[in-house]
Amino acid sequence: MTELRDWKPWFAAYDDPTSALASRLAVVRDGIRRALDEAAPGPIRVLYPCAGEGRDLVPIVASHPRRADVTARLVEFDPDIADVARHAASVAGLSDAVRVVTGDAADLSHYADFGPANLLLLCGIFGNISDADIANTVAHAAALTARGGTAIWTRHRKEPNLVPAINDWFAEAGFAKLWESDPALPESVYVAGHRQERDPAPLPGGEKLFTFIT
Repeated sequence: MTELRDWKPWFAAYDDPTSALASRLAVVRDGIRRALDEAAPGPIRVLYPCAGEGRDLVPIVASHPRRADVTARLVEFDPDIADVARHAASVAGLSDAVRVVTGDAADLSHYADFGPANLLLLCGIFGNISDADIANTVAHAAALTARGGTAIWTRHRKEPNLVPAINDWFAEAGFAKLWESDPALPESVYVAGHRQERDPAPLPGGEKLFTFIT
């Protein structure tokens, strides 16, 4: 994986309640809460590639009635950012339930012993990889998401707007759209949730999901 830019200053926008990133965070959190509310009884596996600081997932799991059912695997390339996510999980009392892996989130070997997940979070990825890699990641989401599980993803709506194509790719992968974010939000914000309606496909080996290009 190529060397990435320093993402730490980017996370500062989360602390500005007027920022587009803060608006996106609120929508993703609502989607996570809804997915946990609607999950079938029993264990809930959450898979989060490119998890960043875990700001969207950790607080919702910590306060949710189903928290004892959740086991999550977060994968983050930047070791300092991964440490922030580990600390957040520890403070929330979720160290045993939330495992943060420092590594390349595009490497499928991080998921082979964990999935398929009941909740797959593809947030902060699709705006930073090629169109072909987005399509490849969505196709692999069919192997990473359990039947009845939810996938939540984010992308901007700036031109050329790839959102309609991404929705089509999810449909081709066996997902039905559940909801999408308010179109009145800034064009830098789009969030959608989809439910997998098929049994998961086998997870291929030796492949990468994507390569960051920003």
